[in-house]
Amino acid sequence: MDIGLVLQTDPPASHVIEQTRKAEDAGFSHVWTFESCVLWQDTFVIFPCMLAATSKVIVGPMVTNPVQRDWTVIASMFATLNDMFGDRTVCGIGRGDSALRVIGGSPISMKGFAESITTIKDLAEGREATINGTRVRIPWAGAGRLPMWGAGYGPKALQVIGQLADGFILQTADPVITHWVIETVRAAARSAGRDPAAVTMCVAAPAYVGDDLAHQRDQLRWFGGMVGNHVADIVARYGFDSEVPHELTDYIKGRHGYDYSHHGRADNPSVAFVPDNVIDRFCLVGPAENHIARLTELAELGVDQFALYLMHDSAEETLEAYGQTVIPAVRDL
Repeated sequence: MDIGLVLQTDPPASHVIEQTRKAEDAGFSHVWTFESCVLWQDTFVIFPCMLAATSKVIVGPMVTNPVQRDWTVIASMFATLNDMFGDRTVCGIGRGDSALRVIGGSPISMKGFAESITTIKDLAEGREATINGTRVRIPWAGAGRLPMWGAGYGPKALQVIGQLADGFILQTADPVITHWVIETVRAAARSAGRDPAAVTMCVAAPAYVGDDLAHQRDQLRWFGGMVGNHVADIVARYGFDSEVPHELTDYIKGRHGYDYSHHGRADNPSVAFVPDNVIDRFCLVGPAENHIARLTELAELGVDQFALYLMHDSAEETLEAYGQTVIPAVRDL
């Protein structure tokens, strides 16, 4: 199992670059960044510095969207990075959440989401794609490879990802939900004539190594609120009694709005509706052995990478614990 790290690009950017270097030294395979250009500094400006400060770690957004940047721009940026640093990038992409909602926008349609995955990949890897009825090709982008990893929860998004994407990103470490989404993605891959094993499965969630569970829950309650935004969209479309597991949907019944100015922050005031048991299921908490046990369970379900969020008050200690204890224990899972 690979272990990745997810960072927010809060200023100064030098801290993000230093954390990336530390992550590589500690054995992390990937360093991801949040991608909301109003809430945080622009991640594509920082990626070259992250890559230049390291030699093998893979970087990418978790996740970008197909609305704010033209697809040719996204493809060209990744192709340029791969040309400069080798194939050390991955494009995590979703329909759009915080980056769009904070400016009054809405997620892209499912059709647009599907088209963006194939178009950006084709262009970044030097193939032709049709945009606005015009055949387009980036002539200098011939040798690089850009894995496209789709993020989503709902049945239609999982269908698109299974049919088209190279990887899948799930933002919650709950084993029941993980099992359902992986099986759904794999079924979609099979129905499209693909090898289900060819879709890399990534679970992303906060991890906090320590013994004070009450404090850890308070620090990580924000994550249940963040996931709740996506769940609210699913419930609005399908209702509470759908094929989507109740472990994902039931807890948002007490949700009342969301303040994006605190998105991804431990001090988010909009997350009191998130109960402790959801935090324990969605996140990795407790001493290092608890993390190893959960990661072992996730690996048995088919998870190839766990990407951990460090948005809490013990980031350095958790990073060190993963490098010294957790990563060596789960590397061969």
